[in-house]
Amino acid sequence: MIELQEGQKAVIRKQGDYAVVAITKHGVELARKLGHSLQHADVYYMSKFEKGDEEAKDIQLFTGSVRLLLPSLFEAYKGLIIIISLGAVVRMIAPLLKDKKTDPAVVVIDDKGEHVISVLSGHIGGANELTKEVAATLKARPIITTASDVQETIPVDLFGKRFGWVWDSAEKLTPVSAAVVNEEKIAVVQESGEKQWWQYGRPLPENIKVYQSVADALSENPAAALVITHRNLTEQENLILQNGVLYRPKVIVLGMGCNRGTSSEEIEAVINETLEELHFSRKSVKALCTIELKKDEAGLIEVANKNAWEFIYFTPDELNSIKIQEPSETVFTYTGAYGVSEPAAQLYSGAEKLELVKKKSGNVTISVAIIPN
Repeated sequence: MIELQEGQKAVIRKQGDYAVVAITKHGVELARKLGHSLQHADVYYMSKFEKGDEEAKDIQLFTGSVRLLLPSLFEAYKGLIIIISLGAVVRMIAPLLKDKKTDPAVVVIDDKGEHVISVLSGHIGGANELTKEVAATLKARPIITTASDVQETIPVDLFGKRFGWVWDSAEKLTPVSAAVVNEEKIAVVQESGEKQWWQYGRPLPENIKVYQSVADALSENPAAALVITHRNLTEQENLILQNGVLYRPKVIVLGMGCNRGTSSEEIEAVINETLEELHFSRKSVKALCTIELKKDEAGLIEVANKNAWEFIYFTPDELNSIKIQEPSETVFTYTGAYGVSEPAAQLYSGAEKLELVKKKSGNVTISVAIIPN
């Protein structure tokens, strides 16, 4: 039992990603239904509606004002599903709001379960998707007011998120989003990354045009731009970011070999130096690839884990299936493969050619490939 008191933080038992909260008789029935139907959802409701099976169902009961419960839930959960009137919810969560990049999704349901409303963090927090899922469960009407969703156009703050793309900077998200929903002239420049980003079953709106290069886009004087590239822009090209957002697709593959016991610091220094020489962004690195012999190499593993890169290794036979420019009998003698960094990068990326064939630096050998789009 959670006893809510002024000045004391509620002690909750978090297990899932979402919290379902109810304070009325009908709301409790809806909450119990959602707790049963939704994965990773914890249910909270007032103790006066106790049915006797709460402990068995991991339902948490509380006494006191629900207002005192929300701060703990707001801090702990990815999203809140609240079966209380919209106005009351807005007043209770207002003091808790911090930033749209960190606030949880908040979805409100009316007491009859007829309407499911996306209230907070619709895009980045996932409230819009959660609203659709909850509405489908309850056979209710989803209410989503985000302009890009209503107009079925590009959601700038979520653009490419399903592919793992990340922004270089969030500074221009708001003005670029405004330009998109106001149907101003928008340039999309894509040099790399997945091309299946348009999610609607109709052609691109007339105000949105795709360009092959930043120079081509700049020549058309767009009101705003979305630039997708692994490459660092030149000083002249940076002009497009005066009202633009730069997205980093995960397309860079690092093929690496190293002497046994090479430190993570040395490995990372070589990576940084190499990417700088190529004018590539670290944010676009997807994977670090090597030979199976190095699957337990502490330095490689540490670098991959630190940067949340995939750590991939191949057998000698797999590596030898790739024809490389510089096969080495010496490497074959020690590893059973005629090369490590070159074929590893090419094998994982599927690229026909490497951006960097091979560079030896100290104890490290590195090759770089770009995953074709």
